[in-house]
Amino acid sequence: MSVDYYEPPAPPNPAQPSPSQPNRAAPQLPTPKKRGAWSKFFSGMGAGITWFRNALMNTLFVVLLLIFIIAIGAGAPKPLPETFALRLAPTGFLVDQRSYIDPASLLLSDEDPEENETVVSDVVEAINKAAKDKRVTMLVLEPGRMLGGGVSKMNDIGQALENFRSADKKIIAVSDNYSQDQYYLASFADEIYLHNMGLIEITGYGRYMNYYKTALDKLGVTIHAFRSGKYKDYLEPYLRDDMSEESREHNAQWINELWASYTGRIESLRKLPPGSINDYVNNIDAHMALTTGDSAKLALEKALVDKVVSRQDMEKMLIEQAGLSKDGDWYNGVGVKSYLADIRKRPTLEQNKIAVVVASGSIVDGHEPDGSIGSESMLELLRQVKDDDAIKALVIRIDSGGGSAFASEIIRSEVIALREKKIPIYISMGTVAASGGYWIATAGDKIWAQPTTITGSIGVFGAFPTLEKSLQKIGINTDGVGTTELAGSMRLDRPLSEKASKVVQMGVDNIYQRFITLVADARNQEVKAIDEIAQGHVWTGNKAKEIGLVDELGTLNDVITAIAQEANLSSYKVEFVQRPLSPKEELLRSLTQGHAGTFVPKSLLENFASLNVLNDLAPVLKPLSDLKSMNDPQGIYVQCLDCVAP
Repeated sequence: MSVDYYEPPAPPNPAQPSPSQPNRAAPQLPTPKKRGAWSKFFSGMGAGITWFRNALMNTLFVVLLLIFIIAIGAGAPKPLPETFALRLAPTGFLVDQRSYIDPASLLLSDEDPEENETVVSDVVEAINKAAKDKRVTMLVLEPGRMLGGGVSKMNDIGQALENFRSADKKIIAVSDNYSQDQYYLASFADEIYLHNMGLIEITGYGRYMNYYKTALDKLGVTIHAFRSGKYKDYLEPYLRDDMSEESREHNAQWINELWASYTGRIESLRKLPPGSINDYVNNIDAHMALTTGDSAKLALEKALVDKVVSRQDMEKMLIEQAGLSKDGDWYNGVGVKSYLADIRKRPTLEQNKIAVVVASGSIVDGHEPDGSIGSESMLELLRQVKDDDAIKALVIRIDSGGGSAFASEIIRSEVIALREKKIPIYISMGTVAASGGYWIATAGDKIWAQPTTITGSIGVFGAFPTLEKSLQKIGINTDGVGTTELAGSMRLDRPLSEKASKVVQMGVDNIYQRFITLVADARNQEVKAIDEIAQGHVWTGNKAKEIGLVDELGTLNDVITAIAQEANLSSYKVEFVQRPLSPKEELLRSLTQGHAGTFVPKSLLENFASLNVLNDLAPVLKPLSDLKSMNDPQGIYVQCLDCVAP
């Protein structure tokens, strides 16, 4: 209903002609009837817009509510068969902690972050539970979509697979082809099946990288580098065109140790003569000639696999051993995700907890999402542990090549402060726990590593570029005045002064002395003895135990068992401490769970981009990008060069 609104005319102005006068140019007011019509029109239009807006918002709310309900329903665990095979099909990279992805970015996409990464602890939990579960008759390992993750993480899974086999349950590995990492994991199986046109692609470990000195010289970029430790080779690619003898020495040492571990473990599991894998790789051309290029036949003859079959025959063999699925088109298998959903829905009354805090990624100052180690983010996790009285022991799982020296110290000191809680604190090293990763590790009561863990790299560096030569090439020069000798000395467009260089180098040397001193205190050794094995040298876990940098060797599961004994816990539950999600993140995550599709990880994109070295200037600019991403307040870093185990 609308009401006509009529505004009476204003009183006549004596200075203006009256309406009765013959001056027709005088302004006329609209009649009440005409004004009411326009008012009705606009009032009706406003009411329509209001109704449409309310209807749209209500509809949107209902749609979101339905999506939420459907998502919850879709995520609800489905009843499992009475008996089944556990299907282990890892995808992407093996990780200790899944990288954070904003759930909102996935709402309107088909990307699935679970395709990118497989969390090792989830896989280990599923296998160990399945070993005791009477419903699980066997395990089928399908590693064909696994991209890698390092020998140490595969050994974590391998230990669980051996536990499964010890329960008299069979493991069969199946794939069309096996990469080097995929085959290592498959070697833990009782039988390995390969497609009759397949290949076992074992090539050995290599350590090759780009060197940028000539390219930087052509661009006029000057890299000012400062380091403590003759093996601290992080900056070498920016300063040389080839690998130094020191870098070649220590890299050859650890990479050969890892290769010996890889080949020895496979030969032991497959009951092959020592040296078989090296013979297969180094003489593969001669071996292939004898099988007229048939790679699958060669793998069978060398006892690397047990059966070479077609896809159809492979399916039939799996159905014969595991039974037919309910749908009737595949073997009767249940995936790890569905299996975990089933076993985790059972409530536990256990109150005592062993907390696991994962420190994975580069160490930087401030807050960082999962997949990186932010000093403030880690402090929040550690304080969650401090405030939880049910936590009786803490394991810090480190998988990091280091980063900011300042951030590393902030985290280490917070771990030391946790000692007030009077609980044991153990360090579990994953694939790599070097440089800043080792800095943090010194705070633990005991340090555990795997034989193939990459650790050490106890050294320090600082670096930044200046572009005065680049600017001169295009006719730009810098000049001016300052009140002191250091004024303007750190500008990118000016050369670094000798005085400023001395100041930075002394800062780097000071941090190095601090580093080896805290290591010496933690390991009950003399500073001089630590200095001899430091110098930025990288060690394997095996060697690190020999020289006293770690206490024990074992997987994360071994560490948890050991710390439970230390804390006198006969029963307990393991809790991975995570950053609490905001209500908005909780809602968005529930809405995006179950998204199917292919997710391309950032790390995968970076690796792909690195293959295009001849197509663009990205590799030339990489040093500047790397240095720009570093955020230590003093510009001093304890980081390992590309320190990732194969």
